[in-house]
Amino acid sequence: MDIISQLQEQVNVIAALAFNTFGTLQRDAPPVRLSSNYQEPVAASTDETLNIAEQPKLMSAALVQAAKQFDLLVSALPLLEGGEEAQLKRIAELEAENQAVGEELQRQLEAAEEELHQVRELFNQAADNCLNLKKPDT
Repeated sequence: MDIISQLQEQVNVIAALAFNTFGTLQRDAPPVRLSSNYQEPVAASTDETLNIAEQPKLMSAALVQAAKQFDLLVSALPLLEGGEEAQLKRIAELEAENQAVGEELQRQLEAAEEELHQVRELFNQAADNCLNLKKPDT
């Protein structure tokens, strides 16, 4: 798998971890008193509270690990050779080459269309000649 695909996959992993982390925190968040007009919320059992307290730490660690892996992949990307100026020069060369190839393809297309036109004319002439040679039915 190339480096760009690995980076994309790692971004997807980070997004999934973040999505799951936020969803889990939202789902498992302990109740909070919104106003003094409401009674105190009922606390969850102690076993669940311990488990809930560990989840953010585990999820944070997984998210940090995924971010570190992403950073490693980014650092593995090849460095720019010659800097921005060399890249702009290479882009200009490629654009000129693309233009020349495009013009050649256009000439070939025009020649093919002309040849198609000639073939159609010859076919029509041959069809007309065949019809003219046919004996009339009497």
